[in-house]
Amino acid sequence: MREIIFDTETTGFNPFPKNETDLPDRIVELGAIEVIDLKPTGRIFHEYINPDRPIPKEVVKIHGIDDEKVADCPKFADIVDKWIDFVGDDAKLVAHNAKFDMKFINAELVWAGKQALPNTRFIDTLDIAKTRFPGQGNSLDALCKRFGISNDHREFHGALLDSELLYDVYVELQGRQHDFNLRVNTETTAQSAGGTTRPKRDFPVSEDELEKHAEFIAENIKDSIWNRAD
Repeated sequence: MREIIFDTETTGFNPFPKNETDLPDRIVELGAIEVIDLKPTGRIFHEYINPDRPIPKEVVKIHGIDDEKVADCPKFADIVDKWIDFVGDDAKLVAHNAKFDMKFINAELVWAGKQALPNTRFIDTLDIAKTRFPGQGNSLDALCKRFGISNDHREFHGALLDSELLYDVYVELQGRQHDFNLRVNTETTAQSAGGTTRPKRDFPVSEDELEKHAEFIAENIKDSIWNRAD
């Protein structure tokens, strides 16, 4: 079964504000990973997006994305066909608190003149987690901690990085064992709740994405772990 693990970062919480004088919130980053039968294929989608509106300071603080960062980035309408091609016609779209991401994805699709995706295509890992762990903390961070998935390398919430973390969480929620014969970075491991170690997956990115990532880290994150010699 083909599934798309994805995440959005946005300027706020509401693409359809009740007050007509308020600007609608928009997507500023979109990241996704393709998996088939819970195994990553190596195909990813990642775009920073110009929301065509100012980015609030609180969003800059959380996501590390400001107006200058996305000034020259494409608008959603510019990448919409690329996104539609990536998700295809029948893959399930997996997100944490999917109702939030679905609301924004479908708003952006409609604004770009495309058809909204049906609710049946979305899988919400938050709903799955609430069923398995009722009354407990079920944020992505809480689930990473519960399953022994390291997120120490995350300095900001980012769509692609959170998609990678969500993939590991989703596998655990399905009660499936990771296939360690897949691509892995054997130099980086995460301590599991049972005391064993498991490799951190190394999702490939393009040269262009590596350059964008390096530029973003150099410009926006001081004393980053990615910039340290040790």
